[in-house]
Amino acid sequence: MDELKGAQAERDALLGLWAVPGVGPKGLQSLRARLAQGFGNLLEVPTGDWVPDSGLPRNVRERLLGVPTLQRVATRVQERAKSGQMSILFPGDAGFPEGLQTIPSAPPLLFMRGHTGPPHRRLAMVGSRKPEQGFLRLARQLAFEVAREGVLVVSGAAEGVDRACHDGATQAGRPTWAFLGSALDTLDPAQAALEPSVLGSGGAYYSELPPGVRASTTTFPRRNRLIAGASDAVLILRAGEASGSLHTALAALEQDRPLLALPGDIDNATALGCNSLIWTGKARLCRGPADIFATLQMQPGAQVVLDTRAAADWAAALSAEARQAYEALTRAPRSFDEVRGACQLDSAALTSALCELELTGLAVQHPGRRYERI
Repeated sequence: MDELKGAQAERDALLGLWAVPGVGPKGLQSLRARLAQGFGNLLEVPTGDWVPDSGLPRNVRERLLGVPTLQRVATRVQERAKSGQMSILFPGDAGFPEGLQTIPSAPPLLFMRGHTGPPHRRLAMVGSRKPEQGFLRLARQLAFEVAREGVLVVSGAAEGVDRACHDGATQAGRPTWAFLGSALDTLDPAQAALEPSVLGSGGAYYSELPPGVRASTTTFPRRNRLIAGASDAVLILRAGEASGSLHTALAALEQDRPLLALPGDIDNATALGCNSLIWTGKARLCRGPADIFATLQMQPGAQVVLDTRAAADWAAALSAEARQAYEALTRAPRSFDEVRGACQLDSAALTSALCELELTGLAVQHPGRRYERI
């Protein structure tokens, strides 16, 4: 019981710190380095007792000294999240994208509305708000085609290309994830209008920002790293020379995510960024769905997508051996022998289980009999 209380205190203290403007991932890292133990020990200690020696910037210290304890802040955020129908997710929780746990400046927690469903291959599809006339139909169709084959489309819910990609996925009856540059209770009209179709298709809205925080010129570049980090590959559909979509491209390169770009005419200003990414070799040329499936190491038609509206039951569709093998896999490819050692199945049972996972789209086999969890 004490261990459970300690874990909850750690989460509450982390939530309280994260809700204070200016703390950020770097501030948390700096503060953690100064503590002999975790954040949980600070939860109910008066802020005046520890903040002056915290090493945090002066403006952050002043904000923290304005509240009696971190528990008071955490409770207030939890109440607002509950009234806004948001879940608060921490790394390791169901619904917290695994890929976000290892990116630079990883978010310590996320706020989420909706459903996360069973595992899928995930593709970030992003682009400008105002592409050339007629392009949104193409973007919508491309998203429709890849979503229909079991790819989960990730984007930013912005007007233009992002919105078209979410629409394509929902029209295919598949889930899609949106990462926002504002809190989930401060949606702009376009995001609010899109939300019912995203959630209704079994998808989710995510934000790292606490309730009440509005979008700004700094929050959008920050959220772009989340779009890339939550995905297995990133596709830039349209980007001018100074497009915000190039922040997502940069994040993909920093996070070692495969980067693709859709080319455009040489005199198309909204495609100059994409053409440059391809010309410099930073992005792979994307000519259509086949290039996307090759990058994601998928075979169209072979993906069996489990029902996202019954996310809690997806594992029940697998055999006991397949579930055991899935737990032994990671997002980093493991050899057959490594998987066998982690799950204690014999070779024949493991071979059958891995085959089942591949057929259901929950694992992919790399050369040399190395297996990756999806």
